[in-house]
Amino acid sequence: MAKTQKQEPPIIVGTPNLATYCPDLATWAASWCGEERDVIPGEQIVAVFTPFLLDLLAQGLSRKTRNLHRDNLWLLGGEIIRDINETPKLRKRPVGALIREVIANDEGPLIHGGFSEQEQRSFDSTCKKLNRFLAAHVDSKQG
Repeated sequence: MAKTQKQEPPIIVGTPNLATYCPDLATWAASWCGEERDVIPGEQIVAVFTPFLLDLLAQGLSRKTRNLHRDNLWLLGGEIIRDINETPKLRKRPVGALIREVIANDEGPLIHGGFSEQEQRSFDSTCKKLNRFLAAHVDSKQG
């Protein structure tokens, strides 16, 4: 009589949740701060980025690609806070409008700090993806 092999239950790979994907998200606003009053716009930026981060998780992208987009978003938030500090009148504008303005041409702002052309292209790719996500999100709310 032949032995029957006991079948192992299938391994279920769960979709990572936001806390796993971006464990430091709650500290992003503070990490961008040049001064105390930067916390509020920083938190507003995080609020705009969060649905996009969740959408990235739902797309089934590779971990490397997701992490690259996440890191580029963190960089974008820092660049926006830098802009707010360099141009104080921007503090009076809604953060969502600032974000959409900065990425309106499907590319991001020029990254400060000597990044390579390849890193800038990657950053621009994330900004393009965010721009399209925000446009679709706004359109679906209006329609």
